[in-house]
Amino acid sequence: MTCVVNDRKGHTTLLRWLGGRRPTRVVFEATGAYHRELEKHLDAAGLPFVEANLRQARRFAEATGTLAKTDRVDAQLLAQFGALLQPIARPVRSDAQLELAELVAARRGLMRDRTATLNRLQILKLDLLKRHAHYRLRQVDAQLASLDTAIARTIDSDPVLARRHNILVSIPGVSAITAAALLADMPELGSINERQAASLAELAPSHTTIRQVAGQELHSR
Repeated sequence: MTCVVNDRKGHTTLLRWLGGRRPTRVVFEATGAYHRELEKHLDAAGLPFVEANLRQARRFAEATGTLAKTDRVDAQLLAQFGALLQPIARPVRSDAQLELAELVAARRGLMRDRTATLNRLQILKLDLLKRHAHYRLRQVDAQLASLDTAIARTIDSDPVLARRHNILVSIPGVSAITAAALLADMPELGSINERQAASLAELAPSHTTIRQVAGQELHSR
């Protein structure tokens, strides 16, 4: 197994090694900002790649009975994951999609914070702590409003995102925030079929909403 450092020199070495093999997909674990340069280099080289999320990788490791966690073991597991499950190769995200994904992730964090604070309020007895909790809720609500504005601005600034967002919110039951989350988590929407979209969303392929937001539907409107 060849190991390289995750930097420009390492990427060059890896691309040279991959070049003679022409893999059907290159699988790596999602690591936020740390994998974005690799993603760009793979895309520029015309190599299909799959960004496996931590939950998928962990579930696969558990299914194979692998408990050890080292770089070498992780690499072997990801290679097996790609060979056996053949996940969909994902397109490189645009700057707007990366910004949207970061904003949506921040919003999810605030929503978890808000829920935790509301739960604490149910058991707090001291007035001081209750005031602190209410103050934190006001902070969170203000930050959520700011994020919602930034999310809308990011979507509106990109014609592709704006068009897909408009289609998603036209589906009954899909709110603007849900649509933004779908666009952040599934940038493939608009370029894949309904079965692939259902697989990414971990839903049955016959699910009506997934059929509506799959690639053929997006391209046809």
